[in-house]
Amino acid sequence: MYGTGPRLILLCGLPGSGKTTLAERLAGALPAVRLCPDEWLSGLGLDLFDGAARERVERRLWAHAQDLLVAGATVILENGFWERAERDEKRLRARELGAAVELRHLDVPAAELRRRVALRNEGAGAVVLTPEMLAEYATRFEAPTGAEARLFDPPIDPGRDGGPAGA
Repeated sequence: MYGTGPRLILLCGLPGSGKTTLAERLAGALPAVRLCPDEWLSGLGLDLFDGAARERVERRLWAHAQDLLVAGATVILENGFWERAERDEKRLRARELGAAVELRHLDVPAAELRRRVALRNEGAGAVVLTPEMLAEYATRFEAPTGAEARLFDPPIDPGRDGGPAGA
């Protein structure tokens, strides 16, 4: 069993860092509900770069995540969580709801991000991110510090019979 009680997992990283890959793996192993704003925007036929639409979808997914946490579920949010303030908001609210909260920061070197995004750009129906866009996003990204990371619960590795990761 993954653990007891509700749990919120925040996946923090830039495009190409592996958030969706990790979320899919965790969702199957735990089990958990995976909420990915990009997939919802795309599924609704909305432009992934439409800031207003993204804000509405993310707000709705957060409301849904809170309902799921109250019901005792494990929820994975793939928003990227580029800003500390947003991570703090989600952590504090989830704790108010009685949930444990994990932060998984996917720290990938810039050259590898560019490589992954270039490969993804080649896919059919891909939303193209240019190297310039990725570089601009990196300037806006507030990487979690060690002090911030300690505010979150340690990740539990589902592949280790529910024990703490690295145990």
